Amino acid sequence: MNPFNLKEIISVTMILFAIIDIIGAIPVIIELRQKTGHIQSEKASIAVLVLMVGFLYAGNGLLSLIGIDVASFAIAGSLVIFFIAMEMILGIKFFREETAETASIVPLAFPLIAGAGTMTTLLSLKSQYETQNIVVGITLNTIIVYLVLKNVKWLERLLGKSGLNILRKAFGVILLAIAIKLFRSNTHL
Repeated sequence: MNPFNLKEIISVTMILFAIIDIIGAIPVIIELRQKTGHIQSEKASIAVLVLMVGFLYAGNGLLSLIGIDVASFAIAGSLVIFFIAMEMILGIKFFREETAETASIVPLAFPLIAGAGTMTTLLSLKSQYETQNIVVGITLNTIIVYLVLKNVKWLERLLGKSGLNILRKAFGVILLAIAIKLFRSNTHL
């Protein structure tokens, strides 16, 4: 029996791609690059991979240590994802963004790319998909993150301001649907 499931890998990859929203983060990445002068794409990508895989494996243990079950964490995460989606669709900021002097790890890798919404999504995915398929989805998204970070100026010129806005709103609707699905599947209504 093959432990990898292509359908699950594609689903996980698409869900993580939507929640990470690396394309929608291009304007923030450009702003960070202008403030700091340089973003280390390799360092940021490795940090993202380590954070996501680490939380995938240690997240349940950490939650049980503090007495929270995965369903409760998933419901809380669905609410976070809901608000992120609303930000993307409506253009309203619910979360305050901070900038730091060295942007490759903080705030780029964490919390912009591998933030609370991503970590919550990982644990929620773990309740619905096989772990090895999630790891493949994480790896594929890390490659996408690296490629975007390496080519952010070119992508900005290619997509233009209106193209970036359209992508951000489209992924916002996808995230909204994901948030509703996570909420419903963990509330047993």
